[in-house]
Amino acid sequence: MITVAVAWIAYYLLHSLLAMDRTKEAVRRRWPGLARWYRLGYNTISVLLLPVPLAVLAQRQGETLWSWTGTAGLMANGAAALAALAFLASLSAYDLRAFLGLRAEKSDDETRGEELSISLFHRFVRHPWYFFGLVILWTREMDPALLVAALVTTAYMVIGSRLEENRLILEHGERYLSYRRAVAGLIPLPWKILSAAEAQELERPNF
Repeated sequence: MITVAVAWIAYYLLHSLLAMDRTKEAVRRRWPGLARWYRLGYNTISVLLLPVPLAVLAQRQGETLWSWTGTAGLMANGAAALAALAFLASLSAYDLRAFLGLRAEKSDDETRGEELSISLFHRFVRHPWYFFGLVILWTREMDPALLVAALVTTAYMVIGSRLEENRLILEHGERYLSYRRAVAGLIPLPWKILSAAEAQELERPNF
């Protein structure tokens, strides 16, 4: 199981290193002409390296620790299916060309001060994609290798969400801080949900 942990930790560490502003700035200084396409290169590297920890995981599968059967199985698979459908529905709230790196990346000065956009799913949780991923991950049948990978992945999502929010605070300032105080981070909480009117208020330029 140590091999599985090392493989996934190494993958996520590299993923985080490439996402750091310091790394992006180093690329901007050395290759200014390529800097605006950094996101495309970042995504390409992430996809090309992902089969490595997946292969290690596949080779280390062992005895089942727990599985979902009967009513629990229906509930687990239903939750995973709903999470997958919600993920697909949420895609319309994102600029996918920019996310995938198919559009030239804006500079920090260009992104700072941009309007805050709060989609339907962002009214319930600040990181809906991470939440959907956690639901799918933890409703699967679990063996020791997958459990290790799931724990490392969960830790990465917690840390990664914090790093992402540091960038969002720089971009949106007090508006994002107010949003963060009002809405839960990774797991929706009934007492931390925005109404449509409250979301629109936070989105207003004069907030």
